[in-house]
Amino acid sequence: MGVPGVTMEKFAFVFHPLDVADVARKYSFTRFLPPKVVEGALKLMSPKKVSHITGVRSAYAEAEGWFVSCPLTARQIMSLPAEYVLKKVVQAGQVAERLGARILGLGAFTKVVGDAGLSVAKALNIPVTTGNSYTVATAVEGTKEAARLMGYDLAEASVAIVGATGAIGRVCAELLSRETRNMTLVGRDVPKLELVADRILYKTGLAARISTDLKKTLTAADIIITVTSAVDAVIEPEYLKPGAVICDVARPRDVSRRVAEERPDVLVIEGGVVAVPGDVNFNFNFGFPPKTAYACMAETMVLALERRYESFTLGRELTTERVEEIAGLARKHGFKLDGFRSFERAFGEVEIEKVKEAARKVLQKS
Repeated sequence: MGVPGVTMEKFAFVFHPLDVADVARKYSFTRFLPPKVVEGALKLMSPKKVSHITGVRSAYAEAEGWFVSCPLTARQIMSLPAEYVLKKVVQAGQVAERLGARILGLGAFTKVVGDAGLSVAKALNIPVTTGNSYTVATAVEGTKEAARLMGYDLAEASVAIVGATGAIGRVCAELLSRETRNMTLVGRDVPKLELVADRILYKTGLAARISTDLKKTLTAADIIITVTSAVDAVIEPEYLKPGAVICDVARPRDVSRRVAEERPDVLVIEGGVVAVPGDVNFNFNFGFPPKTAYACMAETMVLALERRYESFTLGRELTTERVEEIAGLARKHGFKLDGFRSFERAFGEVEIEKVKEAARKVLQKS
């Protein structure tokens, strides 16, 4: 049943396979083909509707939407000419327009290419959002809760932000700098790191350190938020101290799957996993339990429910004000952090206790 007297709001979300294994979610036969063959076939495909999203409903409004594919893997998006990739993303947006969407969300690497959505928005007749504002809000909320459950006092803990010069990493750093006295910003570009550190000092009074040495920094960090644009994992098991909490916001992941296999004494959570209000059905398996979504997807839904048909988060500049505004709108409509997830598995307080116990045993031996 719809909300009486309420019109149906409409949105669309562009996503793409992170790698060729993701293509097999839709076309199972591709798992038997060489990756280069699959990627070659993707280049020949046009963007199209993948599924109809129904049942997104809050106390105030109701929405439906569509997943639209951009048929390129993360590796292709990062390696092919930007103009070619941009054209594919715009074509996906045009599919969304024809479906009747009134706002378009950009998923995964479609929000990274070129100027982070600005050119896509200019080429379309509907507003565009990257979802990065709500991604930051849920990453910070999830990190703080995970740290609390692991027994950390955020004010005293050693915090590292990996990818701190990027839009998401910088705002995560700004928000956490209000509550910690010990933060290191990690990246490859020293001048850019210095700019972020200066901004944090000006806004919160915290003198954050900077580092280009990822391994050295992480071996001393209690709490880590990582959000680089790397195609391959950058954090390996040997980089982490026992009991560390890592929030991996990046897609594809920054944290190597080896960490899950070899380090039961560290807690890795995926940032930005939220429960969607209503009896939502995505009609597509993107690897999450039913009725949950990435925060970037959720931002698009929140804006549709709020009838805020505007390019809410676009380009490479994020602000704490926008992050806090979208978090408030999400709460209003019933979106919420859905516990924790680690490498596609639900991860509750029982599992966290196991991590704490494993960390204690390692520390006792050392």
